[in-house]
This record gives sequence, structure tokens and C-alpha cells, in this order.
Amino acid sequence: MSLDNEPVYTGGCQCGAVRFRVEGALGEPSICHCRMCQKAFGNFYAPLVSVRDAKLEWTRGEPKRFQSSNHVKRGFCADCGTPLTFEAPGDSADGIALAIGAFDHPDELAPRIQWGMEGKLPYVDTLHELPGQSTMEDAQSAPYLNDVVSYQHPDHDTDKWPSEDGK
Repeated sequence: MSLDNEPVYTGGCQCGAVRFRVEGALGEPSICHCRMCQKAFGNFYAPLVSVRDAKLEWTRGEPKRFQSSNHVKRGFCADCGTPLTFEAPGDSADGIALAIGAFDHPDELAPRIQWGMEGKLPYVDTLHELPGQSTMEDAQSAPYLNDVVSYQHPDHDTDKWPSEDGK
């Protein structure tokens, strides 16, 4: 927490080249099903939360941006490609939104509304019905799982990244 008891959130990209800190209340977490968000995230939808009036600071690096429409830019890590921002004009209600999955604690930002319903893929509502298994249950068909070493940045701020051993 900050000195004046405002909530503080941190996050960043997969490789650690871009990190952020947000101090203050965020907007309503949401998911957007529009085709532009699907392509920007390479996924079924884009989970986002607006920064609104909170203070956003890039603490390591800064996103590269792609102008995805005449109004919106999308920020991403130029090194690893992690989607990071949706940036609407400053006078819009959206302003800057951050990718929920890029936060160090995405579990704190459960989506509460959906947008772009016209682009919603027909099978999204039934994904929870698919059979599921833990990662290591697949070790027989993917034996590399037994000795995977992650080079992903940890879910907390670091003074230096990558670490001394390059991992």
C-alpha cells in the first residue's frame, strides 16, 4: 500500500523488459470480445482494466505501440510480445487500460462486464465444460515438462532483470 492507503498494483511483460506500477483505484475489470481485441491478444477475448484516475508509472522500459484504429493504440513489449495496453483518446471514458494477465496478481481483478458481444466466439460460454487436467498430467505426452526451467520474469518487482545467470 502507498502512504495514503491507495491500492498499489504492479505488473509487466513476460520477459521483464517492461514493468509498471499503478497507484489508486482501477476501473471495472472487463473482457472485450471484439475482433480487434481478439487479434491484439491472439486470444478469444481481451481481459482489461482501466487505469482511470489512478497513477500509472512505467518502472522499467515502456511498451511499443501499434495504432490499431484511428482512435486506439495497443501497447506491447517489443522484446517478448506480451500485450500490455489499450490506449483510447485521453478525453474518452476508456483512457488507458492494462491487460489483466500482465498484473502480478491477476486474481485480484475478476472481470465484471463484457464488451463487444457481437464478436464473441460461439464456444466461449462452454469452455468450462471441457475436460481439464493439471500441467504435469500431460508429462507422458510432453516429457519436456519434467525439466522445464522458466525464464519468465517473476510476479514481483526486481532490482535487476535478467538475473546474473541470464535466466
